[in-house]
Amino acid sequence: MAVPPPSPDPLAPDPAKIALREHLRARRSAHVEAIGADGAQSAAEAAARHILPHIPRGATVSLYLALKDELDPGPLIAQLHARGHELALPALFDGSSMRFLAWAPGDPIERGPMRLRQPLSSAPERAPDLIVTPLLGFDRAGRRIGYGAGHYDRAFQRFPGAHRIGLTWAGQEVARIPHDPWDVPLHAITTEQEFIIP
Repeated sequence: MAVPPPSPDPLAPDPAKIALREHLRARRSAHVEAIGADGAQSAAEAAARHILPHIPRGATVSLYLALKDELDPGPLIAQLHARGHELALPALFDGSSMRFLAWAPGDPIERGPMRLRQPLSSAPERAPDLIVTPLLGFDRAGRRIGYGAGHYDRAFQRFPGAHRIGLTWAGQEVARIPHDPWDVPLHAITTEQEFIIP
């Protein structure tokens, strides 16, 4: 299996991916601005309803704390915590590989690279059974496009048995995501409108 480089190669950027990321960032920003805070909260609650039946009880689940206009997994986090799931958040330290550290609502967080809100480095590491990942775009084949650093693709390869579910706005769907040999497909995608199994 191909392994993604530690960071994008500035000498050989993929023009198709660069253009698509810019387009999808603008689309997402415009959508979130149009629906407002109440609409975004309703969408987050709807996405939680779609995904929750697909998360086995007792699973250790890695999620993320939303940044800016990402679809917020907050309602899902609250429900999983109430159900007694062990939760984790992705963390990056000093350019290292992404780690999944134990976290529960109310635990302290700090700001990591790429503005990532993550647990303190002292939090214990967890091996997730299921990874809920943010993304900029997706297609119906389960391909995703993220922010370009390859952290999630490398994490997916470290935990090949973990179920991979993307969480994003329905409007971020495109006909086909360009992909590289190291891009790891998703098992499912959840939006505010539906749960998609490729």
